[in-house]
Amino acid sequence: MNRADFVLRAPRKPDDYPDVAAVLCAADPEWPVTPELLRAWDEARDPNLFLTEVVAEQAGRVVGVGRLGHDDFAFEEGRYWGSLSVHPDARGRGIGGALYAELLKQVQARGARELRTMLSDQAHHAPGRAFLDRRGFRPVWERYESRLDTRQVDLGGFDGLLATVAADGVELRSIAALAADPERDRRLWELDWQLFQDVPLGTVLTKRPFEAWVKQELEDPTFAPELSFVALRPDLDDPLTGPYVGYSTLGRNPAGFFSIRMTGVRRADRGRGIAKALKVAAMRALAAAGGGEIRTFNDRPNVAMLEMNRALGFVRGPTHLRYELQLGGEV
Repeated sequence: MNRADFVLRAPRKPDDYPDVAAVLCAADPEWPVTPELLRAWDEARDPNLFLTEVVAEQAGRVVGVGRLGHDDFAFEEGRYWGSLSVHPDARGRGIGGALYAELLKQVQARGARELRTMLSDQAHHAPGRAFLDRRGFRPVWERYESRLDTRQVDLGGFDGLLATVAADGVELRSIAALAADPERDRRLWELDWQLFQDVPLGTVLTKRPFEAWVKQELEDPTFAPELSFVALRPDLDDPLTGPYVGYSTLGRNPAGFFSIRMTGVRRADRGRGIAKALKVAAMRALAAAGGGEIRTFNDRPNVAMLEMNRALGFVRGPTHLRYELQLGGEV
């Protein structure tokens, strides 16, 4: 399908990965990706979930990319999560509108009722927010990003916290150090599901299949197992999670910073400082490896975690907005 001086087509993988990564990096320079990561993420996706992708090619290179698919965190047949990016050098030529129209046509043919996406309130996302506004999307949820540099925090100030947690019978061990536990991955999967159900995300969650979860979490190329920690009670033997009562994970972005993916503690062990101690353990491990920036995200209702991060030294950064469009399911 031709539109002026560009063509819409299905992506050609792996050939298009370098161009697609370049588009995504230019559109969101604060969260760069690589061709290798794009390939790994595609291979880790649950093949049972629907996904459609379209790219815009101009003068022999990909300058725009869009995708819509089922959300494996909150699956519902008529709900689709997507993203759309056009290289800044190629904007203002109708490429974004053409990509959106093509994606919308495909999911409406499947009876789509709702579309979701997320953009930050940062200046480089202003064109994207205006694009969504013109098409009837509305911001319905806020997620706050906070940042901390371990080189600017007195990590010795948390000695008392770690001593208190240890005196409570809780051990903190890195996920890398637990590699010998044959049940580690399955226990973490079960614990992750328990914890996520209590995170105020403003949506009904679904449990990812074990194999998909392992690929997307523990085998992700950005995952840092030596900087991710599990809280254990050695005398506990839960049928699903064994001695694991909480955990916190870090991922390494290609730009060099780290991001917290999940931090949580089972209900019976909350209010004992364990979640905070898990983050401190990760911060200290990162500091021992040379230090660096950590970014984390918390949804607006998650007041307890927001306060915990503030107490640890995190500073509030951009707000990320979840946009939704109600379609009604018509074809």
